[in-house]
Amino acid sequence: MEPPLKILAIQFKSLGDAVLLTPALRAIRRRYPDCVLHVLVAERVAPLLQHLPGLTRVWPMPRTHGRARLKQSWPLVRALRAERFDRSVDFGANDRGAILSLLCGARERSGLDLPEGFPGRRFCYNRRVAPAPPDRHEALRPFALLSAWDITPPDPMTVEIRADPALDHAAAQWLPEKAVICHLGAGMAKKQWPVPHWAALNRMATAAGLRLTFTPGQNAREHALVSELKALAPEVSVLPALDMALFLAVLKRARALITGDTGPMHFAAGLDVPLIALFGPTPVARWGPMGQRQQILTGGPCHCEPNSHVCQAANHCMAAISPEQVLAGLQNLLRPG
Repeated sequence: MEPPLKILAIQFKSLGDAVLLTPALRAIRRRYPDCVLHVLVAERVAPLLQHLPGLTRVWPMPRTHGRARLKQSWPLVRALRAERFDRSVDFGANDRGAILSLLCGARERSGLDLPEGFPGRRFCYNRRVAPAPPDRHEALRPFALLSAWDITPPDPMTVEIRADPALDHAAAQWLPEKAVICHLGAGMAKKQWPVPHWAALNRMATAAGLRLTFTPGQNAREHALVSELKALAPEVSVLPALDMALFLAVLKRARALITGDTGPMHFAAGLDVPLIALFGPTPVARWGPMGQRQQILTGGPCHCEPNSHVCQAANHCMAAISPEQVLAGLQNLLRPG
């Protein structure tokens, strides 16, 4: 008997992109049910996939943004080479993923045929595939690469992640009773819902008998939003910044999540937590959540330059979503049946 096919999936992008990759990983397993399927991701991303069924192993790569950590990374590369993969597929479409595709040494190395990147990037792959159209949803884009393996999107096209069950007790200490979690931050400042709107929502939700708990993001800008919120609503409940694994365990307990277009939005969809997603400058058709229990609210037209991190308009498009709309959407989402 021939040994099972060994496949390495590589993904070095954002947290949300890792969640949106899960339908593709599920489709690989469906196409090759006996395969050995490994995934290589950045260290901070690993908890999102660590407990996902169908994966043989998740490899966390030490990573500092904008700087290689060769001393920490090289032993991992050597271990990956020793696995002797039959195939690798780089879903990240960036220089780091291309170089690691080459270093890991799979016999067949697939990647997107893109004009950008360092000059030798095209030689890192021995199978190059044309990218998907730019208007395709991000969860569908990996299937351009997988089409060469006769792999098609699953039905239903939903994302899936799992929290670490060993952290259930610790999560209960942080969220002892079911509450609605509100995530304040976003990777780009212009995707944040205005803090005065959050304060107004907290007042209205409390009056309606709903308990809200707020969570910050990871960087200093997002932490400053907590101080701004507490100045407007000193009574608000705020969780501290939790590591990724514990945050997932806490989020799994939530009654619902309210957030903008950011990583936790996709986490909630993957954990099947009811979700209110607030959209403004980014297109829902490309970045919308892929869950089963969600409502999407959109603001006014955005006139900012697409790559701008800060809103440049006199009237923020996200501000067009009123606290009353969000509360009504939340009550509808939580209504039995």
